[in-house]
Parts: sequence; structure tokens; C-alpha cells
Amino acid sequence: MPFAVVTDSTAYLPEGFADRHAVHVVPLFVHIDDSEGRDGIDIGPAELAAALKDHRVVTTSRPSPAEFAAEYRRLLDEGADGVLSVHLSSELSGTWESARLAAEEVGSDRVRVVDSRTTAMGLGFAALRAAAVAADGGDGAAVEAAAVEAAAHTKSFMFVETLDYLRRGGRIGAAAAFLGTALSVKPILHVHDGQIVPLEKVRTTSRALARLVDLAAEAAGDQPVQLAVHHLAAPDRAAELATRLDERIGSSSGCVVSELGAVIGAHTGPGVLGVVICPGRL
Repeated sequence: MPFAVVTDSTAYLPEGFADRHAVHVVPLFVHIDDSEGRDGIDIGPAELAAALKDHRVVTTSRPSPAEFAAEYRRLLDEGADGVLSVHLSSELSGTWESARLAAEEVGSDRVRVVDSRTTAMGLGFAALRAAAVAADGGDGAAVEAAAVEAAAHTKSFMFVETLDYLRRGGRIGAAAAFLGTALSVKPILHVHDGQIVPLEKVRTTSRALARLVDLAAEAAGDQPVQLAVHHLAAPDRAAELATRLDERIGSSSGCVVSELGAVIGAHTGPGVLGVVICPGRL
């Protein structure tokens, strides 16, 4: 059995991708008021969007080291040569730390853990590239290198419909949120050095969509790339964005669309749109 690849639910792989590419997903936990469920399993994007719109308290928590250790042992017992566990940025969550502690418990000679320094399909593409190398018989070093390289060269951009959710999460102050709403500011964010930070501001949703396409095209250049579009409760606009990306970026192997969960969605809110560009192809 080849090297096994593990990631977490913040990869937001499109439906069916994990099974098809033999990527094993350990879910984070979502808390809505006093209830708890597994990200993407017990609590999906629809429940998340409804909770946010109703101003309910939404938080997330990482899997425990014991949960990771159990998954690693299961895969090794089933005959895997080893395990690569690649996770969202340690700047955004303690998930990587849980995985690292579990690897030490199970055996760091058998389990490799990677901090992707990104999330969403930036993480998802890293896991998929690693799984492709594993399927081709790559050893642990090659599988790890594939994940690290894909994550390091991926670019991610997004815009939010309202600043209110960033205010609730403590990412911006109330005065800035109020002023931004009054001026209809649509901040464009990007993943930089493991964090989601502001990049620039635009005034309208149509301009934000156009700017996402421009940024993606600039990041892609003329090289072959894989593209992903993310959204929360905005399927029509996500489809429009994916179509415009396919038309603009001829070097793309096609654009996949997937909906965000709580880890990013709780801070960005319904209406968020994002695009991820990963050089190369599976």
C-alpha cells in the first residue's frame, strides 16, 4: 500500500475528490451556540450560512491529537508505507500542532506532518498533489515535497460581501466596519505568510469579481495551472466567476467549485467568493 495522505476538513475538497484521490480527511469541529458537530459532516455550509445570518455564535475547534493518532494507526495497520499529514496554516488554527503531537506519539519515522501555510483549496491542491505522487509509488520524501511545493506556490484571493463578520471575529474594529459598509467597500483579501490579510479595496461587487479574475490571471501567467472557486451561499456568483476564469485563463485544466465551511466562513460570512491558483497539474 502506498504512502497515505491525510488532511483536514478546511481543504474544502469538492464532493467526491477525497475518495477519488485516496485523501483521508480528519474534520475540525464547529460550535453553533451550545451545539457541536463535525465540519462538513454534521454541519455543512447551508447550516453555517443560516446560523451566521441569524447572528448565532459560530466558533471552531481543532481535532485532538488522539483523533489524529487513531487515523494514523488505522492507515498504518491497513498496510500504508507511511503517512503524510498536511494541514491548514498554523497561523489560523492549532490543527497542525495536534497532528504534530500525534505523529510524535505514533512515530515520527512513520508519520510526516506539513504546515501548508495556507487553507481551502490551497491546502486541497497540496494534498491532491501529494496523493498523486503516492499513487505513483513515491516515497515519503517525494510525497512530502509535492505537498510543500504545491502549497508554497499557490495563490489565494477572496472578497467579502460585508465587513460585519470580520468585525464580529475581531479582525477589524467597529468603526472601520461601519465606515466600510457606508462606503460599500468590498475588501479583497489574500493568503500571505500563513495568514488571511487585506490586499486592496474595491467599491462594488461587479468590480470585485473582475478584480478576482485579473488577480488570478496575473498569478497564472502562461503556465499550466489548476483553479478552484470557493463561496458560501453564493452558488450563482461562484458559477459566474468560474466561467469567467475558464474564459480568461487558457492554461487552466478547468475550474472546480466548492463551498466553504466554518473555519473561514465564520469570519467572512455568506456571499464570500474566493479563487485559488495552483501552478502545474495532477
